[in-house]
Amino acid sequence: MLTLPKRADKSQFRLPTLALIVIGLVFLVAACGGSDSTSTAAPTESQAQPTTASSASATEPIQIGDRKVGGKVGNLAPEFSNINAWINSDSLTMEALRGQVVLKDFWTYTCINCIRTFPFLKQWHSRYADDGLVIVGAHAPEFEFEKIYGNVVEVTEANNLSWAMAQDNDFETWRSYSNRFWPVKYLIDKEGVVRYTHFGEGGYSETEGLIRDLLAEANPSFLETSLPLPEDQTLDPGFLVSPNAEVTRELYGGYSRGESDRTFGRGGYVQQMEYFDNKNQVGEFAIKEELEPHKINFQGPWFIDPESSTHGRMTEGYEDFLSLVYSATSVNAVLTSDSGDPYKVRITVDGEFLKDKNKWSDIVIGDDGESFLWVTTPDLYNAINNDSFVRRETLKMASNSPDFGFFAFTFGVYDTGP
Repeated sequence: MLTLPKRADKSQFRLPTLALIVIGLVFLVAACGGSDSTSTAAPTESQAQPTTASSASATEPIQIGDRKVGGKVGNLAPEFSNINAWINSDSLTMEALRGQVVLKDFWTYTCINCIRTFPFLKQWHSRYADDGLVIVGAHAPEFEFEKIYGNVVEVTEANNLSWAMAQDNDFETWRSYSNRFWPVKYLIDKEGVVRYTHFGEGGYSETEGLIRDLLAEANPSFLETSLPLPEDQTLDPGFLVSPNAEVTRELYGGYSRGESDRTFGRGGYVQQMEYFDNKNQVGEFAIKEELEPHKINFQGPWFIDPESSTHGRMTEGYEDFLSLVYSATSVNAVLTSDSGDPYKVRITVDGEFLKDKNKWSDIVIGDDGESFLWVTTPDLYNAINNDSFVRRETLKMASNSPDFGFFAFTFGVYDTGP
């Protein structure tokens, strides 16, 4: 059993993210997303904004010789700074990595957009590690429980992520790159110069092509491979042809994200405004109005803290729940437990249990047809995967356990995968 956070230990360390949708190109959710990149030609501003971490704000770049040190194309790549722990590797320095091509990947383990990049990172590591490519994952946590060393180790092992990982719990390396998003990839040449950046998902063919170019620069004996370049994930055809192709953005359970999000005119993540009157305490909620699309509603007592909402009592009949009207192909939820004890979450859509046609990998269908998942570790759980895009279906999640802790929902519209 992994170490789990206690409610009293949770604290706000960043402002909420802004989730955007890029229709026809790629779906962005706040945990990460994005499709903008810059290359050796010239850096450009990101047009699609993945998750931001405002309290981990950028630092001013410094100058070494003729180059500034920072995360922009043309900058000298910053050194690793105040790394809490290394996984799969002894400690590394950018100075010692000179002569090799380095791909630095900022990620966090419950970020669905980060998870979607794993197959491509694995392919690059497998294809090019022997030719001089060094992938270094910089794990910068979105939630407090993602700071725990054992949790990150278990995720890297479960997903067979075998390259070096640096735990950047205090965001010092993140800040040195003036970074704001998950996931982000910085491609660094043999001289330690940032040559390419990519924010969010996608751009895999472009990225691998530049990896090959920089490997050839670093080692003239590098043989150009005829291996096919990867293609980006394809969007759900049902989503593409839908006349009302709205997609629910990422939704958070903690008031720090929802309250800050209101300042951007988006109205927060929760429909019930009394939610904001119950900070750091158990509030009693009742669903009295028709559910607004893309907003969370609570029924029963819930403890509201900066990062999450937690069921406020033990029950027997699943009378307390959270509910929302969503539009997407797939639904994932970040869940955890204060006590560390596993618990069951019952899930229904439009009042019916899930079936094989719409359940996802973490859902169990009981002998009586009940659909549920077991929360055993602090993680992102795959709940729903429809055959095709659905619009405005009502999702309900309920548990009898007072450990039911909800952090975030993420939504996808890819043809395959979460």
